[in-house]
Amino acid sequence: MRAAHSTLYATYWSRLRPLPGAADLLRACKQKGLAVVLASSADEPEFQALRAALGAEDAIDEATCAGDVESSKPAPDLIQVALEKAGVPAEEAVFTGDTVWDVQACRKAGVPCIGLLSGGISGDELTAAGAAEVYSGPADLLAVLRSSLLGR
Repeated sequence: MRAAHSTLYATYWSRLRPLPGAADLLRACKQKGLAVVLASSADEPEFQALRAALGAEDAIDEATCAGDVESSKPAPDLIQVALEKAGVPAEEAVFTGDTVWDVQACRKAGVPCIGLLSGGISGDELTAAGAAEVYSGPADLLAVLRSSLLGR
């Protein structure tokens, strides 16, 4: 099933576009002196397509994806690898994610998670899973970056 998904999804990679504000949010974090690490459950080829579509390589310090871990989200493995790559302890990190699995993985790793509604999951579901804050998407988080958990 995973191979079928990858094959079908790959036909759309050239059409991928970043969410509004996503690249700018990463750049703003980088300008604040924060380590920017991508942590995705995608396999390597899909992850590379997503990174290319994002177009923010200048703001990314490190990255990790499904191929780097034994278990993917909601297991904490990806978050723990991201922390190791950033050289940052869990208590000094903040993650953003758009699924309950992101929030659950962060909770297990001891990292607060800001939920984004871009994944089709409701704010109530993200909050119930333990999201510290919830925003419509990257552009909305960027607009209040200084006062957000990420900005603080």
